Amino acid sequence: MLIKHKEALEIKNVPIPEPGFGQVLVKIHACGVCHSDIHIRDASTGKSRLNLILGHEGTGVVSKLGDGVKTLSIGDRVGCPFLAISCGSCEYCLQGWEPLCLRQIRRGLELDGCFSEYTVADADWVAKIPDSLSFEQAAPILCAGVTAYKGLKETEVKPGQWVIIIGASGGLGHLAIQYALYMGMKVLAVDLGEDKINYCLKLGAHAGVDISQPDSEKKILQITNGGAHGVLVFASVTEAYEKATKYIRRKGFLVGVGLIRGQFKVDVLDLVLSRKSIRGSYVGTRQDLQEALNIAANGGVKCDISLRKMEEVNQVLDELEKGIIKGRVVLRMAKL
Repeated sequence: MLIKHKEALEIKNVPIPEPGFGQVLVKIHACGVCHSDIHIRDASTGKSRLNLILGHEGTGVVSKLGDGVKTLSIGDRVGCPFLAISCGSCEYCLQGWEPLCLRQIRRGLELDGCFSEYTVADADWVAKIPDSLSFEQAAPILCAGVTAYKGLKETEVKPGQWVIIIGASGGLGHLAIQYALYMGMKVLAVDLGEDKINYCLKLGAHAGVDISQPDSEKKILQITNGGAHGVLVFASVTEAYEKATKYIRRKGFLVGVGLIRGQFKVDVLDLVLSRKSIRGSYVGTRQDLQEALNIAANGGVKCDISLRKMEEVNQVLDELEKGIIKGRVVLRMAKL
């Protein structure tokens, strides 16, 4: 539980919540740990409320139904993602863009999350986990997976075209590599250090470039024959965004996902004359999430996870902040 910003989370005993109308009580089996949990803990992208349970990649089973629930049954396998609910009536919701809703409620930010044994969720907003997908494998798909998948869609890269993934060895990046391959894209992995590049190549990336090398930009442009059709940025540093603008070919897209406060420089002349586009991408819709889960269930994507105990959450967050975690950490909840 978040008691004070920029301080370690505390483990506390709290009452099991009761589901209200249209809600279900979910017994959590596993929950992924996301870099956004660090932003929320440290209030680096805006302050959350305190006495808040973090975690927005929770998977488990429905253990109790609230009044009015007709689409779920006790024992159903479900996931509780970051986007907990939107208003359903604004211009964005009506167009199927509920992640842009100005009245959305986000799990582990405005609403208690899944670093817990139980959580309450709106029945219409949980994802159904396919039977062939374990709770541990499904957990990272609820945020990292759907964010990577949606980000790739936003690049508009077609089968056979190049996509560059910056920050390719991390929790989102390692999934983006696999989703991109499933979607028929040619993948160039970009990251810091030879070991991370070798990891990406083992995942199936067609090529990799260590960005710390002095000739990295030249290599990237050579490999992609003048630049990629799309560049996906997961790295949360300004320099990554500035460099990414140079890696796009004419009529290509830069899609930003990594969160930073501040600005980055863009060569406007190049932007205009080369008809380059820059856009952001933030999680995904309920349909995007179900597609991402189904691809994983069909064997198209496998999360590289390490399982840890809930009591290790602060250690995990520190390791994640230092950038020493490859893939994704999933916490197993106690007393299953």
